[in-house]
Amino acid sequence: MNQEQVAVKTPEFVSLNFKLAGLGSRAGAMIIDQLLLTAFNLATVLFLVFVVDSDFTAFLTGSTLPLAMTIMLLFIVYWGYFFVCEYFFGGKTLGKKLLGIRVIQDNGHSITLLSSLIRNLLRIIDMLPSAYFVGMVWVFFHSRHKRLGDIVAGTIVVHERKGKNAKKFSSIDREIKVRGLTKESLSVDDWALRSFGMNEWKLLKMYSERVMQLQPTDRGQLTKKLSATLLPKIGLDPDTMNAREMEDALFVLYLILKDDWEFEL
Repeated sequence: MNQEQVAVKTPEFVSLNFKLAGLGSRAGAMIIDQLLLTAFNLATVLFLVFVVDSDFTAFLTGSTLPLAMTIMLLFIVYWGYFFVCEYFFGGKTLGKKLLGIRVIQDNGHSITLLSSLIRNLLRIIDMLPSAYFVGMVWVFFHSRHKRLGDIVAGTIVVHERKGKNAKKFSSIDREIKVRGLTKESLSVDDWALRSFGMNEWKLLKMYSERVMQLQPTDRGQLTKKLSATLLPKIGLDPDTMNAREMEDALFVLYLILKDDWEFEL
């Protein structure tokens, strides 16, 4: 089944176009993740066997507690891997990252804690009867390539998008390079980033594109005003910063949010 485009209307009434991830790319990502988890599971079992009992038969036929604890541990790691990666790393497991796909909500925003919890708990059903048969059937026939977990959680899997001007080196990009700023120049908690929506991105983008063209007085006032609105969201106090520090913080925040909010429409 070919890849379709889907238009998503955000709560901010902005229409975003995404390319849906089909069965092939999703299966490829799953294979990568399964190989990683299988390697971890094998290493864990071997470690526990040698620690608990050097005799593998005794490990299986002896007390049921070690075996039960091992099974529980492997289940927690398996489920937790997908839940933690998708929620804390922008909707991407390692497999999804390598294949260039990610999970987002139906409204175009980053996946929420509840959505990640629901879609990954329902993997138990999507895996039935084996090898994700139920999940693959849903993905193949659903108009938005959703498995059951996506339907209930209100999520979709899409291909990563590059910024629409990714190949052009804008004036703000040059200024950021001259200042030696990178996304790592500012430590921002993932929880704090989730408080930023399309409205904040549009303000920050407009500021970054125009601030260097303003007169020093206007530039300082605009920087101070926007800093008072955005920087407290990431734990920074503009009152303790000078004009250059506020500008740098806003430029780095622009770099961080750019990957999530600048789409090729």
